[in-house]
Amino acid sequence: MAKIVSLADGIAELVHDGDVVALEGFTHLIPFAAGHEIIRQGRRGLTLVRMTPDVIYDQLIGAGCASRLVFSWGGNPGVGSLHRFRDAVQHAWPAPLELEEHSHAGMANRYVAGASGLPFAVLRGYTGTDLPRHTATVRTVDCPFTGETLTALPALRPDVTVVHAQRADRAGNVQLWGITGVQKEAVLAARRSLVTVEELVDELTPVPGQVVLPGWAVTAVARVPGGAHPSYAQGYSVRDNDFYRDWDAISRDRDAFRAWIARHVLATEVPA
Repeated sequence: MAKIVSLADGIAELVHDGDVVALEGFTHLIPFAAGHEIIRQGRRGLTLVRMTPDVIYDQLIGAGCASRLVFSWGGNPGVGSLHRFRDAVQHAWPAPLELEEHSHAGMANRYVAGASGLPFAVLRGYTGTDLPRHTATVRTVDCPFTGETLTALPALRPDVTVVHAQRADRAGNVQLWGITGVQKEAVLAARRSLVTVEELVDELTPVPGQVVLPGWAVTAVARVPGGAHPSYAQGYSVRDNDFYRDWDAISRDRDAFRAWIARHVLATEVPA
């Protein structure tokens, strides 16, 4: 059964220097509060994994938490580039960043393989792209039944996956709905997992289109209302579009970025 913990205790126990860490959430339910706690606790040397690294990964990279990024698409949705990500790649600031780039389909299939206990994923994809020339983990395999040449990718098995959800009960069963992305697969693929939630309830009321993660599949749950801001949690909050626009200017300048982190992340405590 999942433990109910504070956010600070959950990150301290589950996220370690050098870990492979996935913070998943597609447009919706992005675990910003957990990412900020990783920055506050000064984690270093992380391999960050995410299908669509956006602003939270820009912040983690700029804060010096990451040494490697495994990803598909990266950007500030609807706005433009991730300037801390770009600075790390082009100028090694604040530290060099190694890249492993895949397609969305490749990343999703890698999570599914990890969640299924399989060593690799097989798909039709990557053909006609430059990714196999630049990404050593993209290989081919011949189908033993048809002879067709397919793409093979190693399973993704993060040391820890962190996601945000709408609610959990006191036994650690987690309920999320709306745009759910690959949160389920990412949690099931991971060795450890932390789910931040808007609220803890006595009983989970069914919701159309819901995904339920059973407590036995989750390591820990932390109540963090607003933990997805500036993204949103359907039924609880709306997307803060102004923040995403403002981030472009903040992230372009190293000093402005450091000042923002000092004021809004390092000086902020999450209630237990």
